[in-house]
Amino acid sequence: MSTPAEDLVVTHDEAAHRWEGRLDGQVVALADYVPQGLHGDPHRQAIAMVHTEVDPAHENQGLASKVVDAALRDARARGWKVVPACSFVRLHVRRHADEYADVL
Repeated sequence: MSTPAEDLVVTHDEAAHRWEGRLDGQVVALADYVPQGLHGDPHRQAIAMVHTEVDPAHENQGLASKVVDAALRDARARGWKVVPACSFVRLHVRRHADEYADVL
């Protein structure tokens, strides 16, 4: 039997500036960001990850970590730098410093 974190499907909603985690089609976790230019260069993108949220019915299941991991990997793939403005994201990247140092 799988866990909710294993079943979570994370997608990027670029128009809403967030990554969404869905279980059975319902958004149960999200990570919001604010786009920023990097040193005024419009071709180099940075984002400030400003908010994470998990539906109270799904707390303590690892869903926020899974959404943030997916967001950081996606940011890396897009060549974006990440400013961890959200306290959860700051803690997460601190705990996984070796894995995400290149996107900070």
